[in-house]
Amino acid sequence: MPSPQVSGIILLIMLSFIVTACTPGMLGLGKREDYTREAVLTISAYSVTKEALEREIIPAFQEKWEREQGEPVIIRQTYGPSGAQARAIAGGLRADIALLALESDMNLIAREGLITEPWKEKKHGGQVTRSIVTFGVRPGNPLAIEDWPDLMHEGIEIIYPSPRTSGGAMWVINAIYGSALKESEKVDYKNHQGLDNQLKLDSQKQEKGRERLKRIQSNVRVMDKSARESMTTFEKGLGQVIITYENELLLRNREEKIYEIIYPYSTILIENPVALIDKNVERNGNRKIAEAFLDYLWSREAQEIFANYGFRPVHEEVMAERIDQFPQPEGLFDIDYLGGWDEVRVNLYGPQGLWTQVIEGREQG
Repeated sequence: MPSPQVSGIILLIMLSFIVTACTPGMLGLGKREDYTREAVLTISAYSVTKEALEREIIPAFQEKWEREQGEPVIIRQTYGPSGAQARAIAGGLRADIALLALESDMNLIAREGLITEPWKEKKHGGQVTRSIVTFGVRPGNPLAIEDWPDLMHEGIEIIYPSPRTSGGAMWVINAIYGSALKESEKVDYKNHQGLDNQLKLDSQKQEKGRERLKRIQSNVRVMDKSARESMTTFEKGLGQVIITYENELLLRNREEKIYEIIYPYSTILIENPVALIDKNVERNGNRKIAEAFLDYLWSREAQEIFANYGFRPVHEEVMAERIDQFPQPEGLFDIDYLGGWDEVRVNLYGPQGLWTQVIEGREQG
């Protein structure tokens, strides 16, 4: 039986489905009154994908499906923190497709037996979009922020969400920690030959990562529940720097809410997974349309839309055509550089993890 917390999440998400399903204009269905013959698809997605999906990708797919299949389709949508979406699905929410911020959130659903096919063996390794962690600053960059060490100075007011609730925040923490390790690689390794010295160097790198986490966290003014909520907080004028997805800042600039985007020397490549929730698709009897929508997400058309909203496309040709839109930091690394998600979950976010120690020390102090 789902916990009371998960049950509450499911209830809130189901209410959002009701609102969406009862608003034909939002679904691109016009004024059609007879919905009895329409196919239905339910999508659960992390919050920052909402604009691209709701405004363009979903309406385009609906038009394509009706043109090719001769029947309309209702697409129910819910958006929120990636972890909350994953827990709701694991707790009984019958979503057909999940677009999440973290591989580990998708694995949570898979461990419940709801994803029966190996989702990482699908196209593009099961990823639907990419991004990187960047800084957003006020116009003119009044504090002359250039890289991570600038965020360690006392008095800088920083915004990013809580990794206890936000997948985006985990990417931020991973980027902070990993950037310190990357900078440590500039050390002259000739002075660290031999196993003992290598272990000493590894310990020094870890301590540098801990210190960076601690110093930057001490400057964080607000920790919201999701990356989208943190962006809203920053838009309200709180904070001098926001650490967030590149796509969030590109979207704001597209909408003429202009912020300067700072690309640090080292940062992490964000990979966002998508998967069919096989058991739910079987119960709902809509595998054909679910697979069609999944394929559409990987199509050139959908990937170009994602790119227009600031996401780095996984479609190789689209990315090649947009390469000038997306700077490549010299010290870019991925989650495997930190040992993969299983190791990161333990070493950073577990009971004895570095992040856990930092945040608990701050709360106690």
